[in-house]
Amino acid sequence: MEQFLSTVETVNGAVNGFVWGLPMLILLVGTGILMTILTGVFQISHIGHWWKSTIGGIFTDKHVTAHTAKEDRQITQFQSLCTALAATIGTGNIAGVAAAIVSGGPGAIFWMWIVAFFGMMTNFSENVLGIYYRRRNMHGEWSGGAMYYLRDGLGAKPGFKAVGAVLAVFFSIFCVLASFGIGNMSQINSISANMNSAFHVPPIVTGIALMVFAGLVIVGGLKRIATVTETLVPFMAVIYILGALAVVIANIGQAGAVFASIIKGAFGLKAVGGGIVGSGVAMAVQWGMKRGVFSNEAGLGSSVMVHSSSNVREPVIQGMWGIFEVFADTIIVCTLTAFAVLSSGLVDLNTGEVLTEQVSTALVAEAFSTLFGPAGASFIAIAILLFAFSTVLGWSQYGSKGFEYLFGTKAVKIYQVIFVIFIVVGATMDLSLAWDLSDTFNGMMAIPNLVGVLALSGTVMKITKNYVDRKIKGKEVKPMLSALEDIQEQHEKEI
Repeated sequence: MEQFLSTVETVNGAVNGFVWGLPMLILLVGTGILMTILTGVFQISHIGHWWKSTIGGIFTDKHVTAHTAKEDRQITQFQSLCTALAATIGTGNIAGVAAAIVSGGPGAIFWMWIVAFFGMMTNFSENVLGIYYRRRNMHGEWSGGAMYYLRDGLGAKPGFKAVGAVLAVFFSIFCVLASFGIGNMSQINSISANMNSAFHVPPIVTGIALMVFAGLVIVGGLKRIATVTETLVPFMAVIYILGALAVVIANIGQAGAVFASIIKGAFGLKAVGGGIVGSGVAMAVQWGMKRGVFSNEAGLGSSVMVHSSSNVREPVIQGMWGIFEVFADTIIVCTLTAFAVLSSGLVDLNTGEVLTEQVSTALVAEAFSTLFGPAGASFIAIAILLFAFSTVLGWSQYGSKGFEYLFGTKAVKIYQVIFVIFIVVGATMDLSLAWDLSDTFNGMMAIPNLVGVLALSGTVMKITKNYVDRKIKGKEVKPMLSALEDIQEQHEKEI
């Protein structure tokens, strides 16, 4: 058995290295650059509009937060954002940022920003396609995601019907497998380890408690998940942001030096120290891109599955929520984590050398402890609990949609029950190999998804231009809202 596991680990390491190597990162960022160009740099040119339509709309537009009727399976735009953020704001925002600083130096944060900037338009494009190609299942619930725009979008192109169908199946398989790894066991294992370290709670106790809480929410379906995340995500994000801000403000005198260290490290304008930063710029680029992608998941095709369940009609409106999702996750939360660590004195800002043996979550906990004392470690343990548990809730919906596509709507309950049981497994097992495997499947989701986004980039451009012409420029143009409606109308004209 040990020999078998060793072989699996070796093979997985090779696959994982290929999946998350530089070519894959270039493909992810390249897709974002292309979509940025095709949409006229939408995230900048229409920044006022998308800001007003998303976070601004919470306070001015009742349609953004107005709940649907009890029997209606749709969720609100705000609920879809919170459920998506529940899955993306996780351990990557804490442990992932720390890992990027340790392995890539402060310069990694700059490249994380670059990935987020272009990732905004990748996420925008996914959500536009998700809404445009979605359809209702037998329960009247919206089902959308990469599997549908691969099958019905890419598959509608001459000679690509079989390719679209096969890629849709592969995406769904990878999604289900990743949901048990990075969306469940790995997150729960992080919670149990931190709760044991900070509060001496046995892992089995943590696992059983989380299984019960998660079961009550997940088996209740999307609307119950959305109701919980709608409350949990803003609460946990605000509390963590305030804590990180407190550390940054306490060390505000270091702000200029921190920013300078990030810029210099990104372009190799200073010597690297003690071998910590590795090969300098190359390591900064690779780790910054990696952490950016893992944190906001733009390009993986994951969050689009919950965004597609929104009660919104306009594809571009949900696309703009995708822009805000990446902004909130990476530009706000990850940046505050990075500044808290870099300003705390635990990193030499001249060389990039980490001046402590702590890594991952423990490095962030030590940074918070410089201000809060022993309570800093407890604060981070609770933050990990909330962040990771919300990720489990969000990913349970992603896995459900992948499972539904493969086996039908009636089979989803089976998936949900198995998913909840695996929470106890995650709390009590050594999951180093499981984490690597889940990274691999998570990355492999991106391949068919990016094929779909690139193949349908022209469609995204047309839908975006159509929206801008109608809603911003005030032109009288027929809306592009649904592929099914457009196909039906074209069919009726031909008849």
